[in-house]
Amino acid sequence: MLLLSSDGKLSEHRATASATRFETRLLKELGNRYIVQIACGDHHSMALSRGGELFTWGQNAHGQLGVGGQVTCAAEPQLVEGLKGIALAQIAAGGAHSLVVSLSGAVYSWGKNDSGQLGLGHTQDRDCPSYIGALHHWKTVFISCGADHTAVLSKDGLVCTFGAGEAGQLGHNSTRSEQTPRMVAELWGARVSQVACGRRHTLVYVPSLGKVYSFGSGEEGQLGNEGKSNQLVPLPINLPVDNGKQNQGNSTSQKEIKIIAGGNQSIILLLKKRNSYLNLNGIATLKDVWISNSYSQKWEDTRKDISLIFSSEACINGSFLEQRDKHFRTSKEISGVDMLEVLRFYENISCEPRVFQEVKQEIKKLLPSLSLSPISPENFRIYLILPFLLREKDDASYHSLGLLAQAIMRLQPRDLQILESLLSNLEEFFFKELISIYQRASWNNLSQLIFEVRFCRRSLFELRCQERATLHILQFLFQVKSKAGFRIHKSNFYIPAVKEIIRMCFCRDVKKTALWKLTKYPCIFDMQDKIAVHDIERSILSLHCLINIMSFPLEVQEPWFFPVRRQHLLQDVWDILNNAAPEQFRRMLEVSFDGEAGVDEGGLTRELFSVAARALREPGAGAFRRLASQLLWFPRQASSHGNTFFLVGTLFGMALYNKCIAPFPFPQALYKKMLQVELTLEDLKELLPSEGRSLQQILDEEHDDIFENLDLNFTILEEEGGSTVVTELKENGTNIPVTKQNRKEFVDLYVNYVFNESVQKPFKEFMRGFSRGCPAKKWKMFLPVELQAIFEGHKKYDWHLLEKNVKYSGYRKSDETIKSFWDVFHKLPEEKKRMFLAFLSGSDRIPASGLEDFTFVIADPEKENPDAYYPVGNTCSYILQLPRYSCKRILKKRLLSAIEHCENFGLP
Repeated sequence: MLLLSSDGKLSEHRATASATRFETRLLKELGNRYIVQIACGDHHSMALSRGGELFTWGQNAHGQLGVGGQVTCAAEPQLVEGLKGIALAQIAAGGAHSLVVSLSGAVYSWGKNDSGQLGLGHTQDRDCPSYIGALHHWKTVFISCGADHTAVLSKDGLVCTFGAGEAGQLGHNSTRSEQTPRMVAELWGARVSQVACGRRHTLVYVPSLGKVYSFGSGEEGQLGNEGKSNQLVPLPINLPVDNGKQNQGNSTSQKEIKIIAGGNQSIILLLKKRNSYLNLNGIATLKDVWISNSYSQKWEDTRKDISLIFSSEACINGSFLEQRDKHFRTSKEISGVDMLEVLRFYENISCEPRVFQEVKQEIKKLLPSLSLSPISPENFRIYLILPFLLREKDDASYHSLGLLAQAIMRLQPRDLQILESLLSNLEEFFFKELISIYQRASWNNLSQLIFEVRFCRRSLFELRCQERATLHILQFLFQVKSKAGFRIHKSNFYIPAVKEIIRMCFCRDVKKTALWKLTKYPCIFDMQDKIAVHDIERSILSLHCLINIMSFPLEVQEPWFFPVRRQHLLQDVWDILNNAAPEQFRRMLEVSFDGEAGVDEGGLTRELFSVAARALREPGAGAFRRLASQLLWFPRQASSHGNTFFLVGTLFGMALYNKCIAPFPFPQALYKKMLQVELTLEDLKELLPSEGRSLQQILDEEHDDIFENLDLNFTILEEEGGSTVVTELKENGTNIPVTKQNRKEFVDLYVNYVFNESVQKPFKEFMRGFSRGCPAKKWKMFLPVELQAIFEGHKKYDWHLLEKNVKYSGYRKSDETIKSFWDVFHKLPEEKKRMFLAFLSGSDRIPASGLEDFTFVIADPEKENPDAYYPVGNTCSYILQLPRYSCKRILKKRLLSAIEHCENFGLP
């Protein structure tokens, strides 16, 4: 027997070793914990503390203690680790099984299960808490256990039972046992408020009728029906004070009823209204205490409440619940947390420095002990709540955020998937604020790193655990944002301090260890930063002989001389690549065109890739398919192409390594595949607009009869060699019609076939070649849209920005020739301006780095007869030699004449 006092102290009344007398002792093993609920089984006990901890002790032959199977018997209370962090509302003990229910109605069971009394759909014992999935969304508020059966009460007054039913104790008008929860149909609509299970009988109370109903075993008169027969369905008990009519002044309507079921007994208590005995005491939450008035005489009580709640994972998870029963819908998609309430609480305590400081101290102490193996979505509430309580911009909050991030990093992959799902269903405002919180913490950490490096207190070799942790969470949030489709710009993740670290790596002769570790979190780099990292890696690879770096002195690498004939460009390129050694790809190219003068300082290399890209776009090249969208894609069958795609991939990789635009008209899907980003129907719409629109119509269709008329199945029709080939998208796809129920699967398989299954071999060869052509690896930091911009450049021209970035040699900006030049230039048609850009740089595309970093020089060639001298563009060094003309008309004529020679760059 357990005895619980009003001050939360728990005592145990038990037989002595001689069994001749009984003794009562205080359970000192529970320390100073305030116990709010107790429950006793046949040979085990349970106790719930106000701090949210569940303790069990006694026999464990069937796992009824919930602490695993290693313990056969525990004389002292054991913490049920499996329920750590779950905000429990009630506990119950059966003969040899145990159940608990959370504040949000989740029910967990463990112990003996030979009759299905755990409600798990089988009869195997469980030695650790298991979630009863069949009660999901049941809104459970109360549970009761018999010897081998269980009853569950919902907030709506519905009752379901499961387990042993040989005496009718389940109320289903049968003696059959039930392994999964089944609603008691006879009580439908009665709105039950209490339920109690005896050993083999059950009681329920319906307050609207003032009636107590009983069912199950009646062999000792426990059903209160003046007989000893069993009852298979609920029947009312005739109370002595109520013979069917409510007499004024002597009626149960004047009383509060409490029902109790013993082993083979039933007790009905008539209590005064609002008697505290009717209400279960629960764990501490912020609803139960008011944290304020920190300087009042009650500060010590307030401090104790703060310590109790914020040192408990369960108490925090039980606070801030959504109102109006929304939290009963908690799942892998719904957290059940009222985030506005969290923000309101933060605003309140931030105005109370003493309270706020106490809260932060307790959170800091709690963080290292957070659950490593959460069993419910309710466990994950703390990862949504705590960041918003640590929003303050101070070192203490940043430190605690680092500890919280470390706790998240310790979660298993399956648990991170649940957290990802909960985050993706947050309102965008809160998700953006969450990003901001971790971004500020990461910025602070990296700024501290820079400060310590500058004053020689630390090297750039390593990142500390907390620095890595906050960056890891920031990258995790970026992935969630990308999958969930939040309209949050990537700039919200950037950390400006990264630029200084990159600059330090450029300027200092130090190992790039810290920078390389930072590249694991690409979201914190803007595009310019990523390009800079790519440049650093290229510099290392091109300047050093990396193969022998550990055993030989560093060797400065000469450029890779690359002679080609313009008329046989692709043939020459393929010949060189087929015979190239792996180490040659680490060098920078130095291109020469046969029979043409010119020294390659970058311009001829850019021209090589521009001309090669144009040649491969031609139908006669035979490598890629040109689709109706005018985009290129891989052929479905690549066996007849030899090593073409390996060579094309090599050339493509070389373009990236040599920082050259290669304007292949590929869809963004290619860059997603390269970066292993999942492809969607939106990508198919870009590549095959007509098919994409048709598939979207299938997804949007709401009428079932339309699918019958479409006569679609899980196949795809392809034209090949003048004939139609039928390919099944899944096994036996020809015989599986597309319906409203399976259309999403059909569309997903269709997209997967086009982008993956049908081009698996050529794409694999392409990537094998790409890795050869670009030995650098940091390109994987880029987003697909960024990688596409690097390869293709872009066509967003800001000509005034181009003018702003110009430098002058032999001229001043105020010179008349310069004023005339820009006056002529800005009046040129857009097409002529683009041709001038190609004339100057080798391409009419803007580099991915943008015009901000595009600087060219206008120089005076100092010719004696400038009217006879044309403007000369040096694509190698971005220098325009502009003679001093006498009038704008001649300047315009000579400039237009010069840029007409840009046809080799494939302009329109």
